[in-house]
Amino acid sequence: MAKAGKLYEGFDEEYNCPILDEDRVIDELEDKMSEGGVIVDYHGCDFFPERWFHIVFVLRTENSFLYDRLESRGYKGKKLQDNIQCEIFQTIYEEAVLSYREEIVHQLPSNTPEDLERNLDQITQWVEQWTKDNN
Repeated sequence: MAKAGKLYEGFDEEYNCPILDEDRVIDELEDKMSEGGVIVDYHGCDFFPERWFHIVFVLRTENSFLYDRLESRGYKGKKLQDNIQCEIFQTIYEEAVLSYREEIVHQLPSNTPEDLERNLDQITQWVEQWTKDNN
C-alpha cells in the first residue's frame, strides 16, 4: 500500500530505504480500518491508533535465524546491526505493549516455515472466533 501509493516523505541513505509518511498512511487506512476486518502487517506499531485493533501479534525471531534471514535480503552494516539489536531488546514488543492494552498483545515465534504455518493457523482461528463472537 505504501509503495503503491508512494506514501513516503523521503529516502534514508544510511538504511537504504524510503521513509514512511506515517500521517499519510493513517489517512489512507482510516476508512478501511473503520469498516473492520482488516489485518495490518508492518514492522512497527506506535503510530497506529489503538482503536483500530482488537489484537496485536508481534512475530519474534531468534537471532541466529534473524541474522541469516536479513543477510540474505541484503541487509548490511548499521541496518543489519540495528535490526538484530531491536530483536535482542524486544523493541517492537515493548512498543506494542506501550501502544496498546497489554492483554491484546501476543508474541509468536517466527523462526521456521513450521512456525509460519502455526502462526497462520493461530491467527486464522482467532479471526474466525472473533467474527463469531462479534457478528
